[in-house]
Amino acid sequence: MARSTATRCAGSSSGSTSIASALPGRPPAFFVGATNVRTGKIRVFEGRAITTDAILASACLPTLFQAVEVTDPETGETDAYWDGGYTGNPALFPFLAPDLPGDVVVVSINPLERARVPVTGQEIQNRINEISFNASLLGELRAIQQVRDLIDQGRLERGTMKEIRIHMVSDDALMRQLNVATKLVPSPLVLDELKRAGRAAADRFLAEAGPRIGQESSVDLHRLCD
Repeated sequence: MARSTATRCAGSSSGSTSIASALPGRPPAFFVGATNVRTGKIRVFEGRAITTDAILASACLPTLFQAVEVTDPETGETDAYWDGGYTGNPALFPFLAPDLPGDVVVVSINPLERARVPVTGQEIQNRINEISFNASLLGELRAIQQVRDLIDQGRLERGTMKEIRIHMVSDDALMRQLNVATKLVPSPLVLDELKRAGRAAADRFLAEAGPRIGQESSVDLHRLCD
């Protein structure tokens, strides 16, 4: 699945202002990503195009499920799709729209780095998937940093392109500890552990990076991408 990306408005330095309250009368923007099997390109569904099939397609791992066919309600055309993580995990470019907030909070569930080289076939396949899914995200983050560098160097006029501030909620230490099988077996104990870990990670993020929302990125993209 093209993992959830949340945006938050910068109306308060405390980071507590939600999009819904910052933009009266307008619901938060919602996007669902899937990979077109035929073209190999990402498809970002929004509005009326977000159907049950589109959501199923966004989480369709081809090693486990057959491709999900999605029919466009406007054109009537049908295409087959796989998990959106192969081409955007998550796709950040929809948030470049000028009417959306300048802060993007990425909720990361795949560890970017592992200290140990995988040995077993299952471990190797798992690491291949992690690298593949992270590659699209790192590519977009690198492009965002390049735009910022060009602006800081005076080679691109400020205001010409939208400056995105990136933040990240993650718990790579826990993700590295979990067995590969936990991705396939919905154990209540593991789900409860993930829920509690997610809340703890969110609390840490708000305490450490919350004041920087609306001001600057709380993620060092050079260190993350280089």
